[in-house]
Amino acid sequence: MRIPRQAARVAVLDPEGAVFMFRYDNEEVGVHWALPGGGLDPGETPLQAAVREVREETGWTDIEPDGTTLCFWEHDFTRVGVPVRQYEHIFLAYGPRREPADELGASQAAEGILGGRWWSPQDLSDLAEPLWPPRLPELLAAVRRDGPPATPVDLGFTPSGGLAP
Repeated sequence: MRIPRQAARVAVLDPEGAVFMFRYDNEEVGVHWALPGGGLDPGETPLQAAVREVREETGWTDIEPDGTTLCFWEHDFTRVGVPVRQYEHIFLAYGPRREPADELGASQAAEGILGGRWWSPQDLSDLAEPLWPPRLPELLAAVRRDGPPATPVDLGFTPSGGLAP
């Protein structure tokens, strides 16, 4: 039985269209790349969680998603030994290209974060490891071409073993 969990993530884009992502190692899913973010705290909206998570995971206090939701998706994975079915809201934000604050290394390691980096649109499309959410290169290409979506894209459900590069 999987525990339902609500989460929010942020696609932080730099002026050239690169996106910042963290590399995770998860006991069920394995190594994959994901946007900064995480679970909602009690009483928190997805947008509030997105802002808080970016600050906690990167130290960036000036990144403010404008409320534009890129997509939703639902997936299974095991978090700290507990099987969850996570429903994620993915928001868009824009900011300068920089590295996360150095003092966050221990807290990132506790979350299974192996490191982070900026991905150019081309590099992201060529990535051989799985991405959370799936179809991220396609979604960000549409944002660069057409602007933010008028309505969020619903990516549906992806089982834990269904993540492909």
